[in-house]
Amino acid sequence: MRMRTTLLGAVAAVAMFIIAGFVTASPASPASLTEVTNFGTNPSNLRMHLYVPDTVAARPAIVVAVHYCTGSGPAFYSGTEFASLADRYGFIVIYPSATRSGSCFDVSSPQALRHDGGSDPVSIVSMVRYVLQRNNADPGRVYVTGASSGAMMTNVLLGDYPDVFKAGAAFMGVPFGCFATTDGSSWNSACANGTIVRTPQQWGDLVRAAYPGYSGARPRMQVWHGTEDSTLRYPNFQEEIKQWTNVHGLSQTPSFTDRPQSNWTRTRYGGTGTNVAVEAISIQGVGHSLPTSGMAAAAIQFFGLTGGPTTSPTPSITPTPTPTPSITPTPGTGACRVTYTMNTWNNGFTTAVTVANTGGSTVNTWSLQFTLPAGQTVTSAWNATISPASGQVTARNVAHNATIAPGTSASFGFQATHTGGTGRPASFSLNGTNCTVG
Repeated sequence: MRMRTTLLGAVAAVAMFIIAGFVTASPASPASLTEVTNFGTNPSNLRMHLYVPDTVAARPAIVVAVHYCTGSGPAFYSGTEFASLADRYGFIVIYPSATRSGSCFDVSSPQALRHDGGSDPVSIVSMVRYVLQRNNADPGRVYVTGASSGAMMTNVLLGDYPDVFKAGAAFMGVPFGCFATTDGSSWNSACANGTIVRTPQQWGDLVRAAYPGYSGARPRMQVWHGTEDSTLRYPNFQEEIKQWTNVHGLSQTPSFTDRPQSNWTRTRYGGTGTNVAVEAISIQGVGHSLPTSGMAAAAIQFFGLTGGPTTSPTPSITPTPTPTPSITPTPGTGACRVTYTMNTWNNGFTTAVTVANTGGSTVNTWSLQFTLPAGQTVTSAWNATISPASGQVTARNVAHNATIAPGTSASFGFQATHTGGTGRPASFSLNGTNCTVG
């Protein structure tokens, strides 16, 4: 099966963070991403990578983190905060990888849209059952999250397996069944363009039909969408809300509305607290992108996992914006190395950047200066802020990657347009110190 590889093109370069040298083994110490084979029934030949923190609860929760088209489990591990949140709160993360052309998940076939019907959902549930058995995980605390194709799979898994998953968080996805096809195609243009509109009852019936006879509790759902999404367009956000409020027997009128960040509008249905049945976050001015700073943490909070065991202080997640102090990075005193990996197409590209501290002193807050070749203009960024959009630009850290200890690195990425030139910056300067490149 093949889905358009444009899905989540804004973050395709994250896939360049391929981690080499995985071994088929139980998770090692210190914690690292490991590949697991022979994990159970696997009709669609998915790959499984597992992240088990050094410190977990006696009965840890499981979070399944599902990548976007063109991505992989290791890329989603590198490009999102779920592993670092697992370190903080003591849960286990499963990263499935699609292996078909385009690396998209099957969210459209009849097999994928019913309980135990086959295809990718069966393979992912096999991964969950493997971890429940091998890692003494808690079957009452299994969750799923994903971006783009992974967000669509999040909707599918909650519909197919309400007996397995307790909650989900879908970043820039579509409702369960929206991408359904019967002609063997895995792309549904009408759904992607946001032109499939159904009543709440019709959407809810699609979910209920996935597991006929099921009468147990339904998973809670958190949905996210950027208003400028041009890949899976914004109307899908409201259709998801209609579907999951109907599944839970709720009104579409929010019981609570707030703005956790200046461009976020959060609505809750069926209550006002963090454990509501349905929560929706609309992000003004944002396109089709990965969960950025604060979004993954909000999903983990929605799952109820922010009170788990931790070996480091547990930061709180406040419902209102906290002013960010102005901090001027001090000039660097040690060495640095920058790796700059581009993925280009006819009029644009994405870049993954890794800044390694090769000196002996910790970098506390950082800014990386470099000059983009003529004709290149930044349109969006993740894990850093970049300004101005062209010419000599400065990338500045966000909260979760402000510190770079000796021997460690920080990563960020951005999408840009170009007018024909796809060259790379000639040099980089970290807090005023020139870096080596390579």
